[in-house]
Amino acid sequence: MPQQEETMNVREVVTTLRKRFWMIVLVTLFFVVASAGITYLVMTPVYQAKSELLVNKSQEGNKPGTISRNDIESNLQLIETYSVVMKSPRVMDKVAQKMGEPNRTSALTGQINVSAVKDSQVISIEAKDPDKQRAAKLANTVAQTFQQEIVTIMNVDNVQILTEAKANAIKAPVQPKPAVNLAIAFVIGLIFSVACAFLLEYLDNTLKTEEDIENHLGLPVIGSIAVIESDDKTSVHSLKERQTHVAAAGENS
Repeated sequence: MPQQEETMNVREVVTTLRKRFWMIVLVTLFFVVASAGITYLVMTPVYQAKSELLVNKSQEGNKPGTISRNDIESNLQLIETYSVVMKSPRVMDKVAQKMGEPNRTSALTGQINVSAVKDSQVISIEAKDPDKQRAAKLANTVAQTFQQEIVTIMNVDNVQILTEAKANAIKAPVQPKPAVNLAIAFVIGLIFSVACAFLLEYLDNTLKTEEDIENHLGLPVIGSIAVIESDDKTSVHSLKERQTHVAAAGENS
C-alpha cells in the first residue's frame, strides 16, 4: 500500500510538471534573459591588475650576495606583517596623493588585495578598477610606495619589485562573470518556476476527472455525461428534425 501511494505521488508530480511545462520554461527563460541584461547592460566591468614584491634582500651579517636560511625564515615571518602595513593609512595616504585622489584613501584601500604567494617570499598586490590603466597604476603605486616607506617604518631594506602591473596584459574583466551569473539565474528561475507550478496545482481545487471525484469525495463514479462537440450537436439536431418530420408524416397519413 505505501509503495502504491508513493507511485501515485510520483505520477502526480510528473503530471504537474508536464501540465505546467511551458510556464516553467518561460519563467526560467525570463530569469536568464533578465540576468543577461543586467550583466551586459547594467553592471560595470571591473578589471584587475597585479604587481609582485620579493622579500629577499636582507644581507645584514652575511657576505654580499648570499642569503642564509635564517634570512629566508625571517622574511617569511615578516610577509604577514608587510601585508598589514601595506594597507595601513601610513602607506595608503601617500598612495592616494600620488594617484591624485587625496580624499579617497579608504576607497583605494578597498580596491586592493594583498596576499602572500604560498610557500614563497613573494607578496602579490592585486588592484581592481573599471579602468585598465588606472588598475595597473594603482597596483604599481602601492608597490613602489611600500618599498620606499618600509625602510623608515621598520628600518629594513629587504623588499624589491619583482613584477610590475601592465594594462596591456589585462585581457578580460574579472567582474561580472557572465557564465556564472547566467548559471545562477537558470537555477533560481527553475526552482522558482517549479515551486509556482506546484503552488498553482495545490490552489486549484476544481474536479476535472473521475479519479479526482473518487479521491476527494470518496464516492464511486456510476456514470458520466459525454461532452457533445459542435459537429455532434448538429447531428443530434438533424436527427431530431428527421424524427419530427417522420412523426408529422405519420399523423398526416
